Amino acid sequence: MSEENDNQPSPQTDTQSDRPRRPRRRFPRRHSGPRDRGPQEQRGDLNEPGERVESSVADETGGAPRVNEGDQRDESTRGEGGPSQNGEIEREPEFGDGIIEISGKGFGFLRDAKRNFVQTPNDIFVTPEIVRRFALRDGMWIYGETRRGNRGPQLTRLNKINEDEPTKYQGLRPFEELTTINPNRKIKLETVPDRYTTRIMDLMTPLGMGQRGLIVAPPRTGKTTLLHHIADAVVKNHPDMKLIILLVDERPEEVTDFRRSCPGAEIMASSNDSDIKSHTRIAQLAVERAKRLVEAGKDVFILLDSITRTARAFNNAMGGGGRTMSGGIDARAMETPRKLFSAARNTEEAGSLTIVATALIDTGSRMDELIFQEFKGTGNMEMVLDRKISDQRIYPAVDIFLSGTRREELLLQSWELEKINLIRRGLAGHKPGEAIERLLMFVKKFPTNEQMLKGIPG
Repeated sequence: MSEENDNQPSPQTDTQSDRPRRPRRRFPRRHSGPRDRGPQEQRGDLNEPGERVESSVADETGGAPRVNEGDQRDESTRGEGGPSQNGEIEREPEFGDGIIEISGKGFGFLRDAKRNFVQTPNDIFVTPEIVRRFALRDGMWIYGETRRGNRGPQLTRLNKINEDEPTKYQGLRPFEELTTINPNRKIKLETVPDRYTTRIMDLMTPLGMGQRGLIVAPPRTGKTTLLHHIADAVVKNHPDMKLIILLVDERPEEVTDFRRSCPGAEIMASSNDSDIKSHTRIAQLAVERAKRLVEAGKDVFILLDSITRTARAFNNAMGGGGRTMSGGIDARAMETPRKLFSAARNTEEAGSLTIVATALIDTGSRMDELIFQEFKGTGNMEMVLDRKISDQRIYPAVDIFLSGTRREELLLQSWELEKINLIRRGLAGHKPGEAIERLLMFVKKFPTNEQMLKGIPG
């Protein structure tokens, strides 16, 4: 009932009209506390944010925000897990976590990894006061105490940022202001003697921390197997490195396969049964998460499968409102995917971000060829897979003449570089299929690459 109806007098029930009326005694309406009114739009949507009446104020002396006074209770009247003096049962504190996604109006929501980071009504709401207090930005992993309101859970106390104390993230230099340098710390991919995919990569296309690598792959050339081997090598050889596997518009069974085979990695996926908005969101959220970790001095490795489908998603999201180039690509569609891929770098003051992405070619799509041409040359490592070699069941199906790493002398020791150059010169007169076959025969004779290189005379 509205307040206007409450002010109206009750209907006359006395039959004697000349009886004097006794004035009604008015009492103020009692409120149990402030009403929890969340955003008026569907909870979790950041595109059209509404106004949230309930807010929390950051404590001046500590990290915990305090809620409105109407929700506060006298601590002295609380029992240990029992009812308070007013008869209410004291609730146990609830905790939640997720990766924060901040709207243009300053508030944010925590996206849950268990729900694949999609927007849901159960996402934890983060007030603008907490965002400003702790200088939160997109991609930070947040853990804290929550309470449930009428429109869903809300963060009331922030305990951890990226599994560290919140004070560690105060005053860090933004990612874009860090000094970019060439990769100078090698990522070792060699694991077991009979895994020749990563052993060949260590020789022909070495990776460094901060590398921006492109794997050019026609269909059915062993691309997915190669990615599994790279992920396994990073987890085993570099346990301190954060591995993020980003799958955009991939088959759902491949997403499940990566989750089961790479338990040490963080999987961020949007399979091909999701909408375009989900594809673009997950790609941007993954890179922002990696940036926040790099700012704190950590080394991050992103395996992206694939940059082609990511660019397709951003092109479809444009809606065809701009100028269209040949192949059906919007003139502005490549801007964001190029920025995402170019985020890979080694920094002087903080950590490093390595991105190895796959680019699809020979798919019969003119758009895919144009996307590959857009990204060709933007990386500092390129590994080209050959369909003719894979048809002969030779793996890895690498064209070693088209593959290589820029400034590889910064990643290899001088004697290693000299021996690898001898190998390249010795294979220069052969066709790509014959060259990789001869190299594999030589590699199989030795249990490690180091023993193989030391066995080369000269």
